[in-house]
Amino acid sequence: MINNRVVITGMGVVAPNAIGLENFLKAIKQGKSGIKFFKKLKELKFSCCIGGVPDVSEELKNQYLTPLQLRGFNSSGILYGCIAGVDAWKDAGFKIDNNSKTDFSSGMIFGSGTSGIEKFRESIYKLDNFKVKRLGSSVVLQTMSSGITAYLGGILGLGNQVTTNSSACSTGTEALLMGFDRIRAGKAEKMLVGSCSDDGAYIWGGFDAMRVMTYKYNDLPEKGCRPMSANASGFVPGSGAGAMVLESLESALKRKAKIYAEVLGGNINSGGQRDGGTLTSPNSNAVQKCILDAIIDAKIESRDIDAINGHLTATTKDPVEIENWAKSLGRKGKEFPLINSLKSMVGHCLAASGAIENVATVLQLKHQFIFPNLNCSEVHPDILNLIPKEKIPTKMKKTKLNIIAKASFGFGDVNACIIFSKY
Repeated sequence: MINNRVVITGMGVVAPNAIGLENFLKAIKQGKSGIKFFKKLKELKFSCCIGGVPDVSEELKNQYLTPLQLRGFNSSGILYGCIAGVDAWKDAGFKIDNNSKTDFSSGMIFGSGTSGIEKFRESIYKLDNFKVKRLGSSVVLQTMSSGITAYLGGILGLGNQVTTNSSACSTGTEALLMGFDRIRAGKAEKMLVGSCSDDGAYIWGGFDAMRVMTYKYNDLPEKGCRPMSANASGFVPGSGAGAMVLESLESALKRKAKIYAEVLGGNINSGGQRDGGTLTSPNSNAVQKCILDAIIDAKIESRDIDAINGHLTATTKDPVEIENWAKSLGRKGKEFPLINSLKSMVGHCLAASGAIENVATVLQLKHQFIFPNLNCSEVHPDILNLIPKEKIPTKMKKTKLNIIAKASFGFGDVNACIIFSKY
């Protein structure tokens, strides 16, 4: 039975608070927020008028997509994914050559929630005005769920499995685990994994209607996202993309690649919308099983985990998540690991959240620090009943880290948990 060790050799990120790995590292160390007020949301009568959108210039866009690819282009998620994916591939030490042969040893699993929603809207208006012949040839590529892998797969010349997954907020972490499993089983040498999400009113409107987004901080955008806080009032929407190159350890060592971290194992499951689980609420039993099974798969003990990068969305479910971690690990009080949530800086980036947060998690391992939890000066009392305040750092903390657990939980009662180790 093949059981390859899997390491991370490249990363890329497009986040509301920074674009590019170096800028992102600096931003999360400093606790820089990328959440802003959007006049358009107010005009559309949104309750929540703040959000996180990456600042991609026209100049930057032209560095990643050709004039032909950009003709009629209107898909923010695909754009973010292409930037993050190309950056990760180059960061791993690989060149991009349009004339290269197909690389059958390398593949991609890159997730999305919806693709090209603005392009879809544009197309609907043209169709309703009897202008089908003016749709252009790129509509299908920009609006199909697998649009991101169609674009990136061609740019990079990947010949192994190339596919798009979609599992709501757990998409990015699920993609990583699927790519990990493929390399571990010897079916691929390298896998580009990640996820992306569109931004804007047509993505975020449904969540505003559900009243799960905060409406109390429109005048103080950077204070809006408050995971684990007593005065949290809902999540702040975000967008972007994160990407990693996973590679067999053998391959990485052979080509003397830099290694950010090792993926020890993980788990994906579903609560089946039973035992308290619903379309929008997790089954705690399934969440705990997901974490426990990830630990077993990684061949570690719960006491080995130094820190947790949680899903933690700044909703009423934050205390439940902390309780699930405490029960799964059999650790509470002073024995509980350090824990943080990137969402305090970038918002909830939906399908892209797991991928962006995975990049942040690995950067912590590589550089031996814990990024701060913003806006959490007053911890939720139900959380304080389980763990002390000092386990939720509000300032960047330099500390020794060997193993970090990362989890993502999504609509549909789906879960993913992954264990990263320092290499």
